Amino acid sequence: MSKFSVLVKQLYKQKVRTLTFRLMTLLYLGLICAFIFWPEIKGLLFSDDAEIVGVVNETNFDVAPFLQGNDQFDWQVVDADSAKKNVEEGEYYAHVTLTDDQGKLSAIITSFDPLPLNDQQSISGLLGQMSQMYAMAQMDLTAEQQEVLLSAEPIISMQTLNEQASDGKSTEEKQAGIFVSYAIGFVIYIFVATYLSMITTEVASEKGSRALEMLLVSVKPETHFRSKLVGVFLVAITQFTIIFGALILLLRFTYGGEKWTLVTDLLESMSIGYFLYVIGFLFGTILMYLILGALFGSLVSKVEEAGQVMMPALMMTLIGFYVMISGMGNPDTLLIKVFSYIPFTSGMVMPMRIGATDINSIEPIISFVLLVATTLLLYLISLTFYKRSVLTYSSGGLIQKIKTVFKVTT
Repeated sequence: MSKFSVLVKQLYKQKVRTLTFRLMTLLYLGLICAFIFWPEIKGLLFSDDAEIVGVVNETNFDVAPFLQGNDQFDWQVVDADSAKKNVEEGEYYAHVTLTDDQGKLSAIITSFDPLPLNDQQSISGLLGQMSQMYAMAQMDLTAEQQEVLLSAEPIISMQTLNEQASDGKSTEEKQAGIFVSYAIGFVIYIFVATYLSMITTEVASEKGSRALEMLLVSVKPETHFRSKLVGVFLVAITQFTIIFGALILLLRFTYGGEKWTLVTDLLESMSIGYFLYVIGFLFGTILMYLILGALFGSLVSKVEEAGQVMMPALMMTLIGFYVMISGMGNPDTLLIKVFSYIPFTSGMVMPMRIGATDINSIEPIISFVLLVATTLLLYLISLTFYKRSVLTYSSGGLIQKIKTVFKVTT
Protein backbone atom coordinates (compact mmCIF):
# COMPACT_ATOMS: atom_id res chain seq x y z
CA MET A 1 0.00 0.00 0.00
CA SER A 2 1.39 3.43 -0.96
CA LYS A 3 2.19 6.12 1.58
CA PHE A 4 -0.61 8.24 0.13
CA SER A 5 -3.19 5.48 0.72
CA VAL A 6 -1.95 4.90 4.26
CA LEU A 7 -2.26 8.61 5.13
CA VAL A 8 -5.73 8.87 3.60
CA LYS A 9 -6.97 5.74 5.37
CA GLN A 10 -5.53 6.85 8.70
CA LEU A 11 -7.05 10.34 8.46
CA TYR A 12 -10.44 9.01 7.33
CA LYS A 13 -10.71 6.49 10.15
CA GLN A 14 -9.56 9.02 12.69
CA LYS A 15 -12.15 11.63 11.69
CA VAL A 16 -15.19 9.38 11.30
CA ARG A 17 -14.51 7.85 14.71
CA THR A 18 -14.27 11.16 16.54
CA LEU A 19 -16.99 12.18 18.95
CA THR A 20 -17.40 15.49 17.12
CA PHE A 21 -18.22 13.77 13.82
CA ARG A 22 -20.76 11.50 15.46
CA LEU A 23 -22.40 14.27 17.47
CA MET A 24 -22.66 16.59 14.44
CA THR A 25 -24.14 13.80 12.32
CA LEU A 26 -26.64 12.97 15.05
CA LEU A 27 -27.48 16.66 15.38
CA TYR A 28 -28.23 16.95 11.66
CA LEU A 29 -30.30 13.75 11.77
CA GLY A 30 -32.17 15.11 14.80
CA LEU A 31 -32.99 18.33 12.99
CA ILE A 32 -34.25 16.37 10.00
CA CYS A 33 -36.45 14.20 12.25
CA ALA A 34 -37.76 17.29 14.02
CA PHE A 35 -38.70 18.82 10.66
CA ILE A 36 -40.46 15.70 9.40
CA PHE A 37 -42.24 14.83 12.63
CA TRP A 38 -43.00 18.42 13.64
CA PRO A 39 -46.80 17.90 13.82
CA GLU A 40 -46.36 15.20 16.47
CA ILE A 41 -43.66 17.17 18.31
CA LYS A 42 -45.82 20.28 18.27
CA GLY A 43 -48.68 18.28 19.76
CA LEU A 44 -46.45 17.11 22.61
CA LEU A 45 -44.93 20.51 23.35
CA PHE A 46 -47.99 22.67 22.93
CA SER A 47 -51.62 22.35 23.92
CA ASP A 48 -53.92 20.77 21.35
CA ASP A 49 -56.89 22.77 22.61
CA ALA A 50 -58.08 25.38 20.13
CA GLU A 51 -58.35 28.95 21.38
CA ILE A 52 -61.92 30.28 21.64
CA VAL A 53 -62.61 33.41 19.60
CA GLY A 54 -65.96 35.13 20.00
CA VAL A 55 -67.71 36.79 17.06
CA VAL A 56 -70.07 39.72 17.64
CA ASN A 57 -72.04 40.09 14.42
CA GLU A 58 -73.80 43.46 14.17
CA THR A 59 -74.66 43.03 10.47
CA ASN A 60 -77.42 41.15 8.66
CA PHE A 61 -74.82 38.95 6.98
CA ASP A 62 -74.76 35.25 7.92
CA VAL A 63 -71.19 34.51 9.06
CA ALA A 64 -71.89 30.99 10.33
CA PRO A 65 -70.57 29.22 7.15
CA PHE A 66 -67.17 30.86 7.69
CA LEU A 67 -66.79 29.96 11.35
CA GLN A 68 -65.62 26.39 10.93
CA GLY A 69 -63.45 25.32 13.87
CA ASN A 70 -59.90 24.06 13.39
CA ASP A 71 -56.89 23.12 15.49
CA GLN A 72 -56.07 26.79 16.01
CA PHE A 73 -59.38 28.54 16.74
CA ASP A 74 -62.87 27.63 17.95
CA TRP A 75 -65.27 30.31 16.73
CA GLN A 76 -68.42 31.17 18.68
CA VAL A 77 -71.10 33.76 17.86
CA VAL A 78 -71.88 35.75 21.02
CA ASP A 79 -73.24 39.14 22.10
CA ALA A 80 -70.97 42.12 22.75
CA ASP A 81 -71.25 42.20 26.57
CA SER A 82 -70.46 38.53 27.17
CA ALA A 83 -67.63 38.58 24.60
CA LYS A 84 -65.81 41.44 26.35
CA LYS A 85 -66.32 39.85 29.76
CA ASN A 86 -65.05 36.47 28.62
CA VAL A 87 -61.91 38.05 27.11
CA GLU A 88 -61.19 39.92 30.32
CA GLU A 89 -61.64 36.76 32.39
CA GLY A 90 -59.49 34.69 30.05
CA GLU A 91 -62.28 32.44 28.83
CA TYR A 92 -61.94 33.75 25.29
CA TYR A 93 -58.65 34.27 23.47
CA ALA A 94 -60.11 37.24 21.60
CA HIS A 95 -63.35 38.46 20.06
CA VAL A 96 -64.15 40.06 16.72
CA THR A 97 -66.85 42.71 16.27
CA LEU A 98 -68.32 42.89 12.75
CA THR A 99 -70.12 46.05 11.59
CA ASP A 100 -71.13 47.70 8.32
CA ASP A 101 -69.11 50.72 7.20
CA GLN A 102 -70.71 52.29 4.10
CA GLY A 103 -71.41 48.93 2.51
CA LYS A 104 -68.08 47.39 3.53
CA LEU A 105 -67.41 44.90 6.28
CA SER A 106 -65.59 46.45 9.23
CA ALA A 107 -63.96 44.32 11.92
CA ILE A 108 -62.43 45.13 15.30
CA ILE A 109 -60.25 42.44 16.87
CA THR A 110 -60.20 42.71 20.67
CA SER A 111 -57.79 40.75 22.87
CA PHE A 112 -56.46 41.08 26.41
CA ASP A 113 -52.82 41.06 25.25
CA PRO A 114 -51.41 41.84 21.78
CA LEU A 115 -51.83 38.86 19.45
CA PRO A 116 -48.84 37.05 17.93
CA LEU A 117 -48.21 37.66 14.23
CA ASN A 118 -49.30 34.16 13.21
CA ASP A 119 -52.68 34.55 14.96
CA GLN A 120 -53.16 38.01 13.50
CA GLN A 121 -52.57 36.66 10.01
CA SER A 122 -54.95 33.72 10.51
CA ILE A 123 -57.80 35.90 11.77
CA SER A 124 -57.17 38.56 9.12
CA GLY A 125 -57.22 35.91 6.40
CA LEU A 126 -60.64 34.68 7.51
CA LEU A 127 -61.94 38.24 7.72
CA GLY A 128 -60.69 38.86 4.19
CA GLN A 129 -62.83 35.98 2.89
CA MET A 130 -65.82 37.30 4.83
CA SER A 131 -65.29 40.75 3.36
CA GLN A 132 -65.40 39.44 -0.21
CA MET A 133 -68.61 37.52 0.40
CA TYR A 134 -70.11 40.48 2.25
CA ALA A 135 -69.41 42.82 -0.69
CA MET A 136 -71.01 40.36 -3.13
CA ALA A 137 -74.02 40.00 -0.83
CA GLN A 138 -74.54 43.76 -0.97
CA MET A 139 -74.66 43.51 -4.77
CA ASP A 140 -77.50 40.96 -4.63
CA LEU A 141 -75.54 38.38 -6.59
CA THR A 142 -76.92 34.85 -6.81
CA ALA A 143 -75.05 31.94 -5.25
CA GLU A 144 -73.97 30.79 -8.74
CA GLN A 145 -72.60 34.24 -9.59
CA GLN A 146 -70.71 34.36 -6.31
CA GLU A 147 -69.21 30.94 -7.02
CA VAL A 148 -68.05 32.07 -10.47
CA LEU A 149 -66.33 35.14 -9.02
CA LEU A 150 -64.62 33.20 -6.26
CA SER A 151 -63.38 30.41 -8.52
CA ALA A 152 -62.27 32.65 -11.40
CA GLU A 153 -58.57 32.11 -12.11
CA PRO A 154 -56.69 33.17 -15.22
CA ILE A 155 -55.22 30.57 -17.57
CA ILE A 156 -51.61 31.66 -18.02
CA SER A 157 -49.06 30.38 -20.51
CA MET A 158 -45.68 31.81 -21.47
CA GLN A 159 -44.69 32.84 -24.99
CA THR A 160 -41.58 34.56 -26.33
CA LEU A 161 -41.07 36.22 -29.69
CA ASN A 162 -37.39 35.28 -29.85
CA GLU A 163 -37.37 32.13 -31.96
CA GLN A 164 -34.00 31.07 -30.55
CA ALA A 165 -35.31 31.13 -26.97
CA SER A 166 -37.71 28.80 -25.23
CA ASP A 167 -40.99 29.99 -23.76
CA GLY A 168 -39.44 29.96 -20.29
CA LYS A 169 -40.23 28.22 -17.03
CA SER A 170 -43.63 28.42 -15.37
CA THR A 171 -44.17 30.13 -12.03
CA GLU A 172 -44.40 26.76 -10.31
CA GLU A 173 -41.11 25.59 -11.84
CA LYS A 174 -39.33 28.76 -10.73
CA GLN A 175 -40.73 28.51 -7.21
CA ALA A 176 -39.56 24.90 -7.04
CA GLY A 177 -36.14 26.02 -8.28
CA ILE A 178 -35.91 28.65 -5.53
CA PHE A 179 -36.82 26.12 -2.84
CA VAL A 180 -34.36 23.45 -4.01
CA SER A 181 -31.60 26.01 -4.59
CA TYR A 182 -32.01 27.42 -1.10
CA ALA A 183 -31.65 23.92 0.37
CA ILE A 184 -28.51 23.26 -1.69
CA GLY A 185 -27.02 26.65 -0.77
CA PHE A 186 -27.62 25.96 2.90
CA VAL A 187 -25.93 22.55 2.60
CA ILE A 188 -22.91 24.10 0.86
CA TYR A 189 -22.60 26.78 3.55
CA ILE A 190 -22.76 24.25 6.41
CA PHE A 191 -20.36 21.74 4.83
CA VAL A 192 -17.84 24.37 3.72
CA ALA A 193 -17.76 25.98 7.18
CA THR A 194 -17.41 22.58 8.87
CA TYR A 195 -14.77 20.97 6.69
CA LEU A 196 -12.77 24.13 6.00
CA SER A 197 -12.29 24.34 9.76
CA MET A 198 -11.52 20.60 9.98
CA ILE A 199 -8.73 20.52 7.41
CA THR A 200 -7.20 23.80 8.60
CA THR A 201 -7.01 22.71 12.22
CA GLU A 202 -5.81 19.23 11.20
CA VAL A 203 -2.77 20.61 9.35
CA ALA A 204 -2.19 23.31 11.97
CA SER A 205 -2.25 20.83 14.86
CA GLU A 206 0.34 18.59 13.19
CA LYS A 207 2.52 21.57 12.43
CA GLY A 208 2.14 23.05 15.91
CA SER A 209 3.10 19.78 17.61
CA ARG A 210 6.14 19.42 15.33
CA ALA A 211 4.84 15.98 14.29
CA LEU A 212 4.79 17.19 10.70
CA GLU A 213 8.57 17.66 10.70
CA MET A 214 9.12 13.98 11.47
CA LEU A 215 6.40 12.87 9.04
CA LEU A 216 7.87 14.82 6.13
CA VAL A 217 11.17 13.00 6.55
CA SER A 218 9.60 9.96 4.85
CA VAL A 219 6.67 11.58 3.01
CA LYS A 220 6.87 14.29 0.38
CA PRO A 221 4.97 17.54 1.15
CA GLU A 222 2.82 17.14 -1.98
CA THR A 223 1.83 13.61 -0.89
CA HIS A 224 0.90 14.90 2.54
CA PHE A 225 -1.08 17.77 0.98
CA ARG A 226 -3.07 15.46 -1.32
CA SER A 227 -3.76 12.96 1.47
CA LYS A 228 -5.29 15.68 3.63
CA LEU A 229 -7.53 16.85 0.78
CA VAL A 230 -8.72 13.38 -0.18
CA GLY A 231 -9.15 12.18 3.41
CA VAL A 232 -11.25 15.12 4.56
CA PHE A 233 -13.22 15.11 1.28
CA LEU A 234 -14.11 11.44 1.86
CA VAL A 235 -15.24 12.29 5.39
CA ALA A 236 -17.50 15.02 3.95
CA ILE A 237 -18.97 12.59 1.41
CA THR A 238 -19.56 10.04 4.17
CA GLN A 239 -21.49 12.48 6.31
CA PHE A 240 -23.39 13.75 3.27
CA THR A 241 -24.40 10.18 2.36
CA ILE A 242 -25.55 9.36 5.90
CA ILE A 243 -27.63 12.51 6.27
CA PHE A 244 -29.35 12.44 2.89
CA GLY A 245 -29.74 8.68 2.95
CA ALA A 246 -31.59 9.00 6.26
CA LEU A 247 -33.66 11.87 4.86
CA ILE A 248 -34.75 9.81 1.85
CA LEU A 249 -35.66 6.83 4.04
CA LEU A 250 -37.71 8.99 6.42
CA LEU A 251 -39.56 10.68 3.58
CA ARG A 252 -40.19 7.38 1.83
CA PHE A 253 -41.39 5.26 4.75
CA THR A 254 -43.17 7.71 7.08
CA TYR A 255 -46.75 8.96 6.79
CA GLY A 256 -47.43 6.29 4.18
CA GLY A 257 -45.05 7.95 1.72
CA GLU A 258 -47.15 11.13 1.62
CA LYS A 259 -44.18 13.46 2.13
CA TRP A 260 -42.14 11.49 -0.40
CA THR A 261 -44.86 12.08 -2.99
CA LEU A 262 -44.72 15.81 -2.30
CA VAL A 263 -40.94 15.80 -2.78
CA THR A 264 -41.09 13.80 -6.01
CA ASP A 265 -43.78 16.09 -7.39
CA LEU A 266 -41.50 19.03 -6.61
CA LEU A 267 -38.44 17.43 -8.18
CA GLU A 268 -40.29 16.36 -11.31
CA SER A 269 -40.45 20.00 -12.34
CA MET A 270 -36.63 20.11 -12.34
CA SER A 271 -34.51 18.78 -15.20
CA ILE A 272 -31.80 16.13 -14.98
CA GLY A 273 -29.28 18.73 -16.11
CA TYR A 274 -30.16 20.89 -13.13
CA PHE A 275 -29.30 18.13 -10.67
CA LEU A 276 -26.03 17.40 -12.46
CA TYR A 277 -25.10 21.07 -12.11
CA VAL A 278 -26.13 21.03 -8.45
CA ILE A 279 -23.90 18.02 -7.70
CA GLY A 280 -21.02 19.56 -9.62
CA PHE A 281 -21.27 22.94 -7.87
CA LEU A 282 -21.76 21.29 -4.48
CA PHE A 283 -18.68 19.08 -4.47
CA GLY A 284 -16.61 21.49 -6.57
CA THR A 285 -17.15 24.28 -4.06
CA ILE A 286 -16.38 22.05 -1.09
CA LEU A 287 -13.16 20.80 -2.74
CA MET A 288 -12.04 24.35 -3.57
CA TYR A 289 -12.44 25.49 0.03
CA LEU A 290 -10.65 22.37 1.30
CA ILE A 291 -7.65 23.34 -0.83
CA LEU A 292 -7.69 26.78 0.76
CA GLY A 293 -8.09 25.23 4.21
CA ALA A 294 -5.01 23.04 3.79
CA LEU A 295 -3.03 26.06 2.65
CA PHE A 296 -4.24 28.14 5.59
CA GLY A 297 -3.30 25.38 8.02
CA SER A 298 0.25 25.31 6.67
CA LEU A 299 0.65 29.04 7.27
CA VAL A 300 -0.02 29.06 11.01
CA SER A 301 2.47 28.03 13.68
CA LYS A 302 -0.11 26.67 16.13
CA VAL A 303 -3.72 25.56 16.04
CA GLU A 304 -4.89 28.61 18.02
CA GLU A 305 -4.13 30.79 14.99
CA ALA A 306 -6.32 28.75 12.63
CA GLY A 307 -9.43 30.86 13.18
CA GLN A 308 -7.58 34.00 12.15
CA VAL A 309 -6.39 32.73 8.78
CA MET A 310 -9.76 31.08 7.97
CA MET A 311 -11.69 34.33 8.37
CA PRO A 312 -11.39 35.55 4.72
CA ALA A 313 -12.72 32.24 3.36
CA LEU A 314 -15.53 32.12 5.90
CA MET A 315 -16.49 35.68 5.00
CA MET A 316 -16.73 34.70 1.32
CA THR A 317 -19.08 31.82 2.13
CA LEU A 318 -21.17 34.11 4.33
CA ILE A 319 -21.41 36.71 1.56
CA GLY A 320 -22.48 34.05 -0.94
CA PHE A 321 -25.10 32.74 1.48
CA TYR A 322 -26.66 36.16 2.04
CA VAL A 323 -26.61 36.95 -1.67
CA MET A 324 -28.45 33.69 -2.28
CA ILE A 325 -31.05 34.61 0.36
CA SER A 326 -31.54 38.02 -1.27
CA GLY A 327 -32.27 36.23 -4.54
CA MET A 328 -35.21 34.31 -3.09
CA GLY A 329 -37.37 37.40 -3.57
CA ASN A 330 -36.02 38.26 -7.02
CA PRO A 331 -33.42 35.91 -8.56
CA ASP A 332 -33.05 38.09 -11.68
CA THR A 333 -31.14 40.98 -10.08
CA LEU A 334 -27.72 42.13 -11.24
CA LEU A 335 -26.26 41.22 -7.84
CA ILE A 336 -27.29 37.59 -8.32
CA LYS A 337 -25.90 37.52 -11.85
CA VAL A 338 -22.50 38.91 -10.81
CA PHE A 339 -22.02 36.58 -7.83
CA SER A 340 -23.13 33.56 -9.88
CA TYR A 341 -19.85 33.84 -11.82
CA ILE A 342 -17.52 34.38 -8.85
CA PRO A 343 -16.10 30.90 -8.07
CA PHE A 344 -16.16 31.41 -4.29
CA THR A 345 -19.91 32.13 -4.32
CA SER A 346 -21.17 30.55 -7.56
CA GLY A 347 -21.87 27.21 -5.86
CA MET A 348 -24.62 28.83 -3.78
CA VAL A 349 -25.89 31.39 -6.29
CA MET A 350 -25.74 29.80 -9.75
CA PRO A 351 -28.06 26.84 -8.88
CA MET A 352 -30.71 29.43 -8.01
CA ARG A 353 -30.33 31.11 -11.40
CA ILE A 354 -30.50 27.74 -13.17
CA GLY A 355 -33.64 26.65 -11.35
CA ALA A 356 -35.50 29.93 -10.86
CA THR A 357 -34.70 32.03 -13.95
CA ASP A 358 -34.86 31.65 -17.71
CA ILE A 359 -31.09 31.49 -18.01
CA ASN A 360 -29.20 30.86 -21.22
CA SER A 361 -27.72 27.35 -21.35
CA ILE A 362 -24.17 28.68 -21.87
CA GLU A 363 -24.08 30.73 -18.65
CA PRO A 364 -24.06 27.78 -16.18
CA ILE A 365 -21.32 26.16 -18.27
CA ILE A 366 -19.19 29.30 -18.06
CA SER A 367 -19.73 29.54 -14.31
CA PHE A 368 -18.88 25.87 -13.75
CA VAL A 369 -15.78 26.09 -15.95
CA LEU A 370 -14.64 29.11 -13.92
CA LEU A 371 -15.17 27.12 -10.71
CA VAL A 372 -13.19 24.13 -12.03
CA ALA A 373 -10.42 26.34 -13.41
CA THR A 374 -10.15 28.28 -10.16
CA THR A 375 -10.04 25.04 -8.17
CA LEU A 376 -7.23 23.66 -10.35
CA LEU A 377 -5.32 26.95 -10.19
CA LEU A 378 -5.68 27.13 -6.42
CA TYR A 379 -4.54 23.52 -6.18
CA LEU A 380 -1.36 24.21 -8.13
CA ILE A 381 -0.63 27.44 -6.25
CA SER A 382 -1.43 25.90 -2.88
CA LEU A 383 0.68 22.81 -3.59
CA THR A 384 3.67 24.96 -4.49
CA PHE A 385 3.14 27.25 -1.53
CA TYR A 386 2.48 24.31 0.81
CA LYS A 387 5.97 22.96 0.17
CA ARG A 388 7.41 26.27 1.33
CA SER A 389 5.11 27.12 4.21
CA VAL A 390 4.50 23.78 5.91
CA LEU A 391 7.84 23.91 7.77
CA THR A 392 8.00 27.68 8.15
CA TYR A 393 7.07 29.22 11.48
CA SER A 394 6.13 32.88 11.84
CA SER A 395 3.90 35.25 13.78
CA GLY A 396 1.61 38.07 12.77
CA GLY A 397 -1.39 38.29 10.46
CA LEU A 398 -2.10 36.37 7.26
CA ILE A 399 -0.23 38.81 5.01
CA GLN A 400 2.77 38.85 7.34
CA LYS A 401 2.89 35.03 7.34
CA ILE A 402 2.88 34.94 3.53
CA LYS A 403 5.70 37.51 3.41
CA THR A 404 7.71 35.50 5.91
CA VAL A 405 7.34 32.32 3.83
CA PHE A 406 8.66 34.04 0.70
CA LYS A 407 11.45 35.69 2.65
CA VAL A 408 12.64 32.45 4.22
CA THR A 409 12.29 30.18 1.18
CA THR A 410 13.64 32.43 -1.58
